[in-house]
Amino acid sequence: MAASAERARHWQYAELPGVDLLRARYVEKIFVRHTHENFVIAAIADGVEVFHHGGADQYAGPGTLALVNPDTPHTGRAGVPEGWRYGAVYPSPELVAEIAAETTTIRGTPGFSSPVLDDPYAAGLVHQVLRAAEEGNALAADTLLRVAVTRLLRLNGGPLPQRAVRTAGTHVAARARAVLDERMAEPPTLELLATELGTSPFALLRAFRDAYGMPPHTWLTDARVRRARHLLDTGSAPAEAAVAVGFTDQPHLNRHFTRIVGVPPGAYQRERKNVQDGEGRLLLPSKAWQNRQLSQTYVKKTVENPTQPSSGTPWESGSPSACPASPSG
Repeated sequence: MAASAERARHWQYAELPGVDLLRARYVEKIFVRHTHENFVIAAIADGVEVFHHGGADQYAGPGTLALVNPDTPHTGRAGVPEGWRYGAVYPSPELVAEIAAETTTIRGTPGFSSPVLDDPYAAGLVHQVLRAAEEGNALAADTLLRVAVTRLLRLNGGPLPQRAVRTAGTHVAARARAVLDERMAEPPTLELLATELGTSPFALLRAFRDAYGMPPHTWLTDARVRRARHLLDTGSAPAEAAVAVGFTDQPHLNRHFTRIVGVPPGAYQRERKNVQDGEGRLLLPSKAWQNRQLSQTYVKKTVENPTQPSSGTPWESGSPSACPASPSG
Protein backbone atom coordinates (compact mmCIF):
# COMPACT_ATOMS: atom_id res chain seq x y z
CA MET A 1 0.00 0.00 0.00
CA ALA A 2 1.43 3.34 -1.06
CA ALA A 3 1.90 6.33 1.19
CA SER A 4 -0.81 8.07 -0.88
CA ALA A 5 -3.30 5.95 1.10
CA GLU A 6 -2.30 7.78 4.26
CA ARG A 7 -4.80 10.12 5.83
CA ALA A 8 -5.27 11.71 9.21
CA ARG A 9 -7.62 14.02 11.03
CA HIS A 10 -6.53 15.74 14.24
CA TRP A 11 -9.25 17.80 15.90
CA GLN A 12 -11.03 18.89 19.05
CA TYR A 13 -14.65 18.68 20.16
CA ALA A 14 -15.75 21.72 22.16
CA GLU A 15 -17.76 19.58 24.58
CA LEU A 16 -14.65 17.58 25.54
CA PRO A 17 -12.33 20.34 26.79
CA GLY A 18 -8.73 19.33 27.31
CA VAL A 19 -9.00 16.35 24.95
CA ASP A 20 -7.44 16.04 21.49
CA LEU A 21 -8.91 13.55 19.00
CA LEU A 22 -7.31 11.70 16.10
CA ARG A 23 -8.23 9.27 13.33
CA ALA A 24 -5.45 8.15 11.04
CA ARG A 25 -4.15 5.56 8.61
CA TYR A 26 -0.40 5.54 8.08
CA VAL A 27 1.75 3.34 5.87
CA GLU A 28 5.20 4.89 5.54
CA LYS A 29 4.76 7.45 8.28
CA ILE A 30 7.53 7.61 10.88
CA PHE A 31 7.05 9.58 14.08
CA VAL A 32 10.34 10.86 15.42
CA ARG A 33 11.09 10.81 19.12
CA HIS A 34 8.70 13.21 20.82
CA THR A 35 6.44 13.73 23.82
CA HIS A 36 2.86 14.83 24.51
CA GLU A 37 1.52 17.11 27.20
CA ASN A 38 -1.53 14.85 27.46
CA PHE A 39 -2.03 11.11 27.79
CA VAL A 40 -2.05 9.05 24.59
CA ILE A 41 -4.80 6.41 24.32
CA ALA A 42 -4.56 4.95 20.80
CA ALA A 43 -6.84 2.09 19.73
CA ILE A 44 -5.47 0.07 16.82
CA ALA A 45 -8.09 -0.97 14.26
CA ASP A 46 -5.97 -2.61 11.53
CA GLY A 47 -2.31 -3.40 10.98
CA VAL A 48 0.46 -3.00 13.54
CA GLU A 49 2.14 0.03 15.07
CA VAL A 50 5.63 -0.20 16.51
CA PHE A 51 6.76 2.50 18.92
CA HIS A 52 9.95 2.77 20.91
CA HIS A 53 9.07 3.37 24.53
CA GLY A 54 10.93 2.70 27.75
CA GLY A 55 14.06 1.47 26.02
CA ALA A 56 12.37 -1.16 23.81
CA ASP A 57 10.14 -1.50 20.75
CA GLN A 58 6.48 -2.03 21.62
CA TYR A 59 4.04 -3.71 19.21
CA ALA A 60 0.34 -2.85 19.07
CA GLY A 61 -2.02 -4.75 16.75
CA PRO A 62 -5.80 -4.86 16.18
CA GLY A 63 -7.80 -4.71 19.39
CA THR A 64 -4.90 -3.42 21.44
CA LEU A 65 -4.20 0.04 22.80
CA ALA A 66 -0.96 2.00 22.77
CA LEU A 67 -0.80 3.94 26.04
CA VAL A 68 1.71 6.69 26.71
CA ASN A 69 1.89 8.88 29.79
CA PRO A 70 2.46 12.65 29.49
CA ASP A 71 5.99 13.89 28.79
CA THR A 72 7.20 10.37 27.96
CA PRO A 73 9.52 10.15 24.92
CA HIS A 74 8.40 7.69 22.23
CA THR A 75 8.44 7.15 18.48
CA GLY A 76 6.04 5.48 16.01
CA ARG A 77 6.10 3.54 12.73
CA ALA A 78 4.38 0.76 10.85
CA GLY A 79 5.09 -2.81 11.93
CA VAL A 80 3.69 -4.42 8.77
CA PRO A 81 3.82 -3.40 5.08
CA GLU A 82 0.18 -2.31 5.03
CA GLY A 83 0.76 0.13 7.89
CA TRP A 84 -1.76 0.71 10.65
CA ARG A 85 -5.13 2.38 11.21
CA TYR A 86 -6.17 3.74 14.57
CA GLY A 87 -8.22 6.20 16.55
CA ALA A 88 -6.83 8.05 19.54
CA VAL A 89 -7.92 10.32 22.35
CA TYR A 90 -5.50 12.53 24.25
CA PRO A 91 -7.05 13.45 27.62
CA SER A 92 -5.31 16.01 29.79
CA PRO A 93 -3.52 14.97 33.02
CA GLU A 94 -6.10 16.99 34.96
CA LEU A 95 -9.01 15.07 33.46
CA VAL A 96 -7.39 11.67 34.05
CA ALA A 97 -6.61 12.65 37.65
CA GLU A 98 -10.22 13.72 38.15
CA ILE A 99 -11.52 10.40 36.80
CA ALA A 100 -9.01 8.40 38.85
CA ALA A 101 -9.96 10.20 42.05
CA GLU A 102 -13.65 9.46 41.52
CA THR A 103 -13.51 5.88 40.24
CA THR A 104 -10.28 4.20 41.40
CA THR A 105 -8.18 3.71 44.51
CA ILE A 106 -4.98 4.95 42.87
CA ARG A 107 -2.96 7.15 45.20
CA GLY A 108 -0.68 9.83 43.84
CA THR A 109 -0.49 10.93 40.21
CA PRO A 110 -2.28 8.34 38.04
CA GLY A 111 -0.78 6.85 34.91
CA PHE A 112 -0.56 3.72 32.80
CA SER A 113 1.72 0.89 33.88
CA SER A 114 2.25 -0.88 30.54
CA PRO A 115 2.51 0.82 27.12
CA VAL A 116 0.42 -1.86 25.35
CA LEU A 117 -2.85 -3.38 26.54
CA ASP A 118 -4.76 -6.10 24.69
CA ASP A 119 -8.39 -5.15 25.32
CA PRO A 120 -10.71 -5.03 22.28
CA TYR A 121 -13.57 -3.81 24.46
CA ALA A 122 -11.68 -0.71 25.59
CA ALA A 123 -10.44 -0.16 22.05
CA GLY A 124 -14.05 -0.18 20.89
CA LEU A 125 -14.93 2.41 23.50
CA VAL A 126 -12.26 4.74 22.13
CA HIS A 127 -13.71 4.51 18.63
CA GLN A 128 -17.18 5.13 20.00
CA VAL A 129 -15.92 8.29 21.71
CA LEU A 130 -14.66 9.52 18.34
CA ARG A 131 -17.94 8.65 16.62
CA ALA A 132 -19.97 10.44 19.29
CA ALA A 133 -17.76 13.54 18.97
CA GLU A 134 -18.16 13.54 15.20
CA GLU A 135 -21.92 13.29 15.52
CA GLY A 136 -22.12 16.04 18.14
CA ASN A 137 -23.42 13.70 20.85
CA ALA A 138 -21.82 15.41 23.83
CA LEU A 139 -23.43 13.23 26.50
CA ALA A 140 -22.30 10.00 24.86
CA ALA A 141 -18.80 11.30 24.09
CA ASP A 142 -18.19 12.43 27.67
CA THR A 143 -19.73 9.31 29.19
CA LEU A 144 -17.83 6.86 27.00
CA LEU A 145 -14.55 8.70 27.47
CA ARG A 146 -14.86 8.50 31.24
CA VAL A 147 -15.84 4.83 31.11
CA ALA A 148 -12.87 4.06 28.83
CA VAL A 149 -10.36 5.89 31.03
CA THR A 150 -11.76 4.25 34.15
CA ARG A 151 -11.48 0.79 32.60
CA LEU A 152 -7.91 1.39 31.45
CA LEU A 153 -6.85 2.69 34.84
CA ARG A 154 -8.44 -0.31 36.57
CA LEU A 155 -6.81 -2.79 34.20
CA ASN A 156 -3.49 -1.07 33.64
CA GLY A 157 -3.13 1.89 35.97
CA GLY A 158 -1.19 2.93 39.00
CA PRO A 159 0.65 5.87 40.51
CA LEU A 160 3.37 7.34 38.34
CA PRO A 161 6.87 6.98 39.83
CA GLN A 162 8.02 9.83 41.98
CA ARG A 163 10.65 12.05 40.41
CA ALA A 164 14.18 11.00 41.24
CA VAL A 165 16.09 12.94 43.86
CA ARG A 166 17.68 15.93 42.20
CA THR A 167 21.40 15.58 41.66
CA ALA A 168 23.90 18.05 40.27
CA GLY A 169 23.30 16.55 36.80
CA THR A 170 19.52 16.87 36.96
CA HIS A 171 19.87 20.42 38.24
CA VAL A 172 22.07 21.35 35.28
CA ALA A 173 19.66 19.66 32.87
CA ALA A 174 16.72 21.59 34.31
CA ARG A 175 18.59 24.87 33.99
CA ALA A 176 19.51 24.00 30.39
CA ARG A 177 15.89 23.24 29.55
CA ALA A 178 14.81 26.55 31.06
CA VAL A 179 17.35 28.42 28.93
CA LEU A 180 16.24 26.62 25.76
CA ASP A 181 12.60 27.26 26.54
CA GLU A 182 13.24 30.97 27.14
CA ARG A 183 15.49 31.41 24.11
CA MET A 184 13.68 29.01 21.81
CA ALA A 185 13.86 31.24 18.73
CA GLU A 186 17.61 31.85 19.10
CA PRO A 187 19.12 29.02 21.17
CA PRO A 188 22.84 28.86 22.02
CA THR A 189 25.13 26.12 20.79
CA LEU A 190 25.78 23.16 23.07
CA GLU A 191 29.22 24.53 23.90
CA LEU A 192 27.94 28.01 24.74
CA LEU A 193 25.10 26.56 26.79
CA ALA A 194 27.49 24.35 28.74
CA THR A 195 29.84 27.26 29.38
CA GLU A 196 26.96 29.40 30.57
CA LEU A 197 25.96 26.66 33.01
CA GLY A 198 29.51 25.99 34.20
CA THR A 199 29.88 22.48 32.79
CA SER A 200 31.28 20.71 29.72
CA PRO A 201 29.33 19.93 26.53
CA PHE A 202 29.40 16.16 26.97
CA ALA A 203 28.56 16.36 30.65
CA LEU A 204 25.56 18.52 29.78
CA LEU A 205 24.55 16.16 26.98
CA ARG A 206 24.64 13.14 29.29
CA ALA A 207 22.74 14.93 32.05
CA PHE A 208 20.06 16.15 29.66
CA ARG A 209 19.53 12.72 28.11
CA ASP A 210 19.32 11.11 31.53
CA ALA A 211 16.76 13.64 32.71
CA TYR A 212 14.54 13.99 29.61
CA GLY A 213 15.19 10.92 27.49
CA MET A 214 16.55 12.83 24.49
CA PRO A 215 19.40 15.22 23.63
CA PRO A 216 18.85 18.99 23.87
CA HIS A 217 18.40 19.56 20.14
CA THR A 218 15.69 16.88 19.90
CA TRP A 219 13.96 18.27 22.97
CA LEU A 220 14.09 21.76 21.44
CA THR A 221 12.43 20.61 18.21
CA ASP A 222 9.71 18.88 20.22
CA ALA A 223 9.20 21.99 22.36
CA ARG A 224 9.05 24.21 19.27
CA VAL A 225 6.32 22.08 17.72
CA ARG A 226 4.42 22.03 21.01
CA ARG A 227 4.54 25.84 21.23
CA ALA A 228 3.62 26.15 17.56
CA ARG A 229 0.50 24.09 18.27
CA HIS A 230 -0.53 26.55 20.97
CA LEU A 231 0.06 29.48 18.60
CA LEU A 232 -2.00 27.82 15.88
CA ASP A 233 -4.76 27.19 18.40
CA THR A 234 -4.88 30.90 19.21
CA GLY A 235 -5.13 31.89 15.54
CA SER A 236 -1.55 32.55 14.42
CA ALA A 237 -0.85 31.75 10.79
CA PRO A 238 1.54 28.80 10.23
CA ALA A 239 4.20 31.10 8.75
CA GLU A 240 4.01 33.38 11.80
CA ALA A 241 4.14 30.47 14.20
CA ALA A 242 7.17 29.04 12.40
CA VAL A 243 9.24 32.19 12.89
CA ALA A 244 8.00 32.75 16.44
CA VAL A 245 9.27 29.38 17.66
CA GLY A 246 12.58 29.49 15.80
CA PHE A 247 12.05 27.58 12.56
CA THR A 248 13.55 29.21 9.48
CA ASP A 249 10.27 29.27 7.54
CA GLN A 250 6.92 27.52 7.16
CA PRO A 251 8.28 24.52 5.20
CA HIS A 252 10.72 23.96 8.07
CA LEU A 253 7.79 23.96 10.51
CA ASN A 254 5.72 21.77 8.19
CA ARG A 255 8.40 19.08 8.10
CA HIS A 256 8.89 18.81 11.84
CA PHE A 257 5.23 19.39 12.73
CA THR A 258 4.09 16.54 10.48
CA ARG A 259 6.77 14.19 11.85
CA ILE A 260 5.55 14.78 15.41
CA VAL A 261 1.83 15.62 15.24
CA GLY A 262 1.02 13.50 12.19
CA VAL A 263 -0.68 16.20 10.10
CA PRO A 264 0.61 19.46 8.54
CA PRO A 265 0.04 22.64 10.57
CA GLY A 266 -2.44 24.05 8.07
CA ALA A 267 -4.66 20.95 8.23
CA TYR A 268 -4.28 20.85 12.00
CA GLN A 269 -5.48 24.44 12.35
CA ARG A 270 -8.40 24.03 9.92
CA GLU A 271 -9.78 21.00 11.74
CA ARG A 272 -9.58 22.61 15.15
CA LYS A 273 -11.46 25.63 13.85
CA ASN A 274 -14.27 23.42 12.58
CA VAL A 275 -14.89 20.74 15.19
CA GLN A 276 -18.13 19.60 13.60
CA ASP A 277 -16.58 18.72 10.21
CA GLY A 278 -17.40 15.09 9.39
CA GLU A 279 -14.60 14.16 6.97
CA GLY A 280 -12.94 11.90 9.52
CA ARG A 281 -15.80 9.40 9.37
CA LEU A 282 -14.11 7.71 6.43
CA LEU A 283 -11.63 6.33 8.93
CA LEU A 284 -14.27 4.77 11.22
CA PRO A 285 -13.36 1.12 11.85
CA SER A 286 -15.88 -1.41 10.65
CA LYS A 287 -17.03 -4.75 12.09
CA ALA A 288 -16.19 -5.07 15.79
CA TRP A 289 -17.36 -1.66 16.93
CA GLN A 290 -19.95 -0.58 14.41
CA ASN A 291 -22.74 -0.92 16.99
CA ARG A 292 -23.97 2.64 17.09
CA GLN A 293 -26.31 1.83 19.98
CA LEU A 294 -23.39 1.35 22.39
CA SER A 295 -23.35 4.98 23.48
CA GLN A 296 -27.12 4.92 24.10
CA THR A 297 -26.73 1.76 26.16
CA TYR A 298 -24.10 3.39 28.36
CA VAL A 299 -26.04 6.60 28.81
CA LYS A 300 -29.20 4.65 29.69
CA LYS A 301 -27.41 2.47 32.24
CA THR A 302 -25.76 5.51 33.80
CA VAL A 303 -29.18 7.00 34.58
CA GLU A 304 -31.23 3.88 35.33
CA ASN A 305 -28.72 1.64 37.11
CA PRO A 306 -26.35 3.66 39.30
CA THR A 307 -25.56 0.66 41.51
CA GLN A 308 -22.99 -1.98 40.68
CA PRO A 309 -24.39 -4.45 38.11
CA SER A 310 -24.24 -8.20 38.35
CA SER A 311 -21.23 -10.05 36.97
CA GLY A 312 -20.98 -10.36 33.21
CA THR A 313 -22.59 -7.07 32.22
CA PRO A 314 -20.83 -4.62 29.87
CA TRP A 315 -20.11 -2.43 32.91
CA GLU A 316 -17.87 -5.02 34.53
CA SER A 317 -14.42 -3.60 35.28
CA GLY A 318 -15.22 -0.54 33.19
CA SER A 319 -17.99 1.46 34.80
CA PRO A 320 -17.53 4.39 37.14
CA SER A 321 -20.38 2.95 39.22
CA ALA A 322 -18.52 -0.35 39.47
CA CYS A 323 -15.40 1.25 40.89
CA PRO A 324 -14.84 2.21 44.53
CA ALA A 325 -14.46 5.94 44.88
CA SER A 326 -11.40 7.23 46.64
CA PRO A 327 -9.66 10.59 46.67
CA SER A 328 -6.26 10.58 45.08
CA GLY A 329 -3.19 11.38 47.11
